[in-house]
Amino acid sequence: MKVTVYTDGAARGNPEGPGGYGAVLEYIDAKGIMHVKELSAGFRRTTNNRMEMMAAIAAFEALNRPCEVDLYSDSQYVVNAFNQHWINGWMKKGWMRGKNEPVKNVDLWKRMLEAMKPHKVTFHWVKGHAGHPQNERCDALATGAADGGELLIDEVYERGA
Repeated sequence: MKVTVYTDGAARGNPEGPGGYGAVLEYIDAKGIMHVKELSAGFRRTTNNRMEMMAAIAAFEALNRPCEVDLYSDSQYVVNAFNQHWINGWMKKGWMRGKNEPVKNVDLWKRMLEAMKPHKVTFHWVKGHAGHPQNERCDALATGAADGGELLIDEVYERGA
């Protein structure tokens, strides 16, 4: 099955204000019916990069069978880790980069790799939100969840945070 995923995460700003992460999954089932699944979580006291990673992990873990996934993210950090093979280099060097500098967010990178295992994933970088209404929609979803105090993704997604 082919699935298109749009993710976003933002941790900056007032803990009482907008912030959070979200993912929108779109797919067509065997009967040709289009489905949209929305996942979101309110503000977390963590970094923006971790928010972006948690959004991607939430999407992968929501898939209950192997899929061909196109993931769109405005996070160069997440996309470049895979498209520019940074993650392969980090793993080969024992999760170190550059001049023996430890890689940040190793807990979430490992969790993402595990969640991706059954899927064929292609990462796409969305520069900002211009021209990508689904990415804007996901941003609004995460912000809406934060503003409403609604947690649609269980606390388990903060494991290791």
